[in-house]
Amino acid sequence: MQSDRETLTEARPVTPSRLQAIDAFRGLIMIVMALDHVRDFFHRSGFSPEDLARTTPVLFFTRWITHFCAPGFAFMAGMGAFLWWSRRQRSRADLTRYLLTRGLWLLLLEVTVMRLAFNFSFSLQYPVLLLVFWSLGGSMIALALLVQLPVRVLAALSIAIIALHNFLDPVTAAQFGAAAPLWNGLHQPGAFPVAGMFVVVGYPLLPWIGTMAGGFCFGRIYLPAAERRRSVLIRTGLACTVAFVALRWLNLYGNPLPWAVQRSGVFTLLSFLNCTKYPPSLDFLLMTLGPALLILAWFDRLRFGANNPLMVFGRVPFFFFVVHFFAIHALAVVMALLRYGNAAWRFAWSPLPSMGGDAKLFPPDFGYSLGQTYCIWILLVVALYPLCRWFGNVKARRKDWWLSYL
Repeated sequence: MQSDRETLTEARPVTPSRLQAIDAFRGLIMIVMALDHVRDFFHRSGFSPEDLARTTPVLFFTRWITHFCAPGFAFMAGMGAFLWWSRRQRSRADLTRYLLTRGLWLLLLEVTVMRLAFNFSFSLQYPVLLLVFWSLGGSMIALALLVQLPVRVLAALSIAIIALHNFLDPVTAAQFGAAAPLWNGLHQPGAFPVAGMFVVVGYPLLPWIGTMAGGFCFGRIYLPAAERRRSVLIRTGLACTVAFVALRWLNLYGNPLPWAVQRSGVFTLLSFLNCTKYPPSLDFLLMTLGPALLILAWFDRLRFGANNPLMVFGRVPFFFFVVHFFAIHALAVVMALLRYGNAAWRFAWSPLPSMGGDAKLFPPDFGYSLGQTYCIWILLVVALYPLCRWFGNVKARRKDWWLSYL
C-alpha cells in the first residue's frame, strides 16, 4: 500500500480553478462574520441573543447564522494547509515550519493588534482576550506536531476529538488547582490572573484542534476529479447534518445543555438550535460543518469572477478580519460622539458592555435597533470592498515572503 506522501506526490496538483470555491466560501464567512461583530458594537439589546427568555427569533438567527463562521474557517484553514503542502510537493518539514510560524504569528497578533482593536488601548486594566486568532494560532501549532502522523491516523484522531470531547465536560478547571489555566486553555472557558492582568480564554483549543486537523485530512478530496469531490462533499455534509438532527433530538449526548419544549413551536426550535459554542460541542460542529460542506459543494459547481465580493474578501481573509475590527470600533466611537456630543468622551473609548465593559458608563439608550445594525453592516462591507480588492491585487502582483502572513 502506498504511503500518504507517495499518494500526494503522484496525484495531480491542485489548480487555481479548484481553489475558487474555497476562496468564495472564505469570503462568505468574512461577510457573515462581520455581521456578528457589528451587532456586538452597535446593537442595543444588552443581553445575549441566545437568551431564550429575552430574545426574539430575528435576533436569535442574526447571531445563529454567524455560528457557521468559526468552525468553517478553522476547517478551511486545515484544508488550506494541506493544499499548500500538496501543491508543490513540499516536505513534511516545510509543512511543520509553515504551520508553526503562522501559528506563532497569530498568537502574537491576538495579544497585540487585536487587543488594540478591541480596546484602542494596551492598558492593563483591560483583560487579555484569547479568541479567534488564539484558537487558529494554537490549533496550527498543535497541527504542526500532529502532521507527523500518517493522514489516516490523524483523520481518526480528529474525528475522535470532535466526537468525544464532550465527555470531558464534567471536568472543571478548579480540579487542577494551580494548573487550572491549562484546562481553561484546552476545554473550559475561564479567566485567570497573569503578571498583574487578567487573561480570558473564550476559545478553548481542544475541539478547534480537532476541527482544523479534520480539515487538513479532508483536503485530500481536492486531489481527485471534480465529480468525485462534489459527491464526497455532499455525502459528508448530509451525513453531518442528519447526525446533528438525530443526536440533538435524542438529547443524551453532544451538547452540555439539552434542548427543551418552550412557550411556542418557534422557541422550541430555537432551543433545539441553541448549541454551545464555547467550546464548540459535537452538536455545534455537526450543525455548522454539515451545511458548510454542502455550500462548498454548491460553490464548486460555480465560476466566480475575480471582482466578485466573495472572491475579493476570500483571498484576503486575514487582512479583512483585522481591518474590519478596527473600522467597526472606530465607527462606533464616531457615531457615539455624533449622537452624545462631549458626553461620549466618558465612555466612547471604554470596552462595550457586550465586550465585558462596565454598563454603568454607558447611557441607558446606548446602541441602535437591529434594522439600523444591519444597515451599518452592509455599509461596512461595501466600504471595505475597494480596500480589500486593492490589497488582493497587491498580493497577486508581488511575491514578497511577508505578504503570505497578511
